[in-house]
Amino acid sequence: MKSVFIDTNVIIDFLANRAPFAFFAGKIFDLAEQKKLTIYISAVSYNNIYYILKQRLNHSATIKLIAQLKDLTMVSTIDQWVIQKAINSNFKDFEDAIQHFCATNVKDVGLIITRDTNDYTKSELPVMTPEEAYSFLSI
Repeated sequence: MKSVFIDTNVIIDFLANRAPFAFFAGKIFDLAEQKKLTIYISAVSYNNIYYILKQRLNHSATIKLIAQLKDLTMVSTIDQWVIQKAINSNFKDFEDAIQHFCATNVKDVGLIITRDTNDYTKSELPVMTPEEAYSFLSI
């Protein structure tokens, strides 16, 4: 089974059904549901997802979506190593640096999926949009 890391923006696209981005984000999660793919997300993504979704939904509905997300994903932890690597990195955005090093901290992850590929030009891993990743992973 292949393992990927998904950036928070793609998860929110999927959970909030943000058109037109939700379609291919959903396709990636379909692969996980079919056990063809293991998805890792950063631990910090959960609070960011809650914050964004809570603006549209009530607490109970938001928590229900987060619980479903937890069942479809694995959590990449944020530890001293991740923070230090992010601090010392050449990433323009600190949050993206944290996401990147959360991904590289999981030995099986071979790809980062994000809608903002330009934010990951310093990535040590291949970076694709959900549409690109779906085409690549479906082969």
